[in-house]
Amino acid sequence: MSEEVQKHSVHTLVFRSLKRTHDMFLANQAYLPVLKDDTAEKLRKAVKARDSYGLVFDRVQSVKAQKANHSERVNYPEEPLAITATPSGASQSSALVPVGQNTPFSQTPGGQVQLIPKKAPSIPKPKWHPPWKLYRVISGHLGWVRCVAVEPGNEWFATGSADRVIKIWDLASGKLKLSLTGHVSTVRGLAVSSRHPYLFSCGEDRQVKCWDLEYNKVIRHYHGHLSAVYTMALHPTIDILTTAGRDSTARIWDMRTKANIHTLTGHTNTVASVVAQAANPQIITGSHDSTIRLWDLAAGKSV
Repeated sequence: MSEEVQKHSVHTLVFRSLKRTHDMFLANQAYLPVLKDDTAEKLRKAVKARDSYGLVFDRVQSVKAQKANHSERVNYPEEPLAITATPSGASQSSALVPVGQNTPFSQTPGGQVQLIPKKAPSIPKPKWHPPWKLYRVISGHLGWVRCVAVEPGNEWFATGSADRVIKIWDLASGKLKLSLTGHVSTVRGLAVSSRHPYLFSCGEDRQVKCWDLEYNKVIRHYHGHLSAVYTMALHPTIDILTTAGRDSTARIWDMRTKANIHTLTGHTNTVASVVAQAANPQIITGSHDSTIRLWDLAAGKSV
């Protein structure tokens, strides 16, 4: 004979399940041992502080040391200062003297005291211009658009996206002229040469490509980066290409021979931007390590 199973309400079943859970996980919480090891507690706090504020510790100490050295070198008077008028024939000049109850104006050589009136702060008045209006919205990419480069003749512009495609658009009409495929990851940087029919691209696939726009195909690859390449720049007067990225380096390439001329190391984090200087063979890089570096390409080192 089968026994009848006693039926309970849903509320009763849920309460019993909840009670079993509490008994399993919360019964012994009050009996956990309390750590009283001061050394372990100090070590834990030190590790936590170094992990959260490690980037600030050294900077705070250096700022304190600079302030201490500055206060030791310069001893400013505690009283307010006034500028005095000294005759041209006077042998001594005290153009800046302390002013206070203990040092009356009459004691200053020169007789008269001149005070410089403080100018009221002025706010520049903005100039009116016709309001800007949205001219055109261009769509066509399937992912984030990460970079844009305009052709020097203002006839077309190129865009690179997370959909791994480089699209070339007509600047006047906004119509798509060409789509270039070849990257296997997000395209992060584009540069158009002003002296050659070349378009350069870089991406998170660690590839740097040179596209010949007369044949619409890749003619050169520049290999060397160990991680994603985020930015690039062409020198206006020299046939060199600069690329930089997540491997904390900036690499200088010969545009034609694909030779890696210099590997500029010095940043401690991702290099996010690079620009070439037209006057001298120099480049400037900006990094996630909060520093900006000026590099001399002839010497291959930071100035």
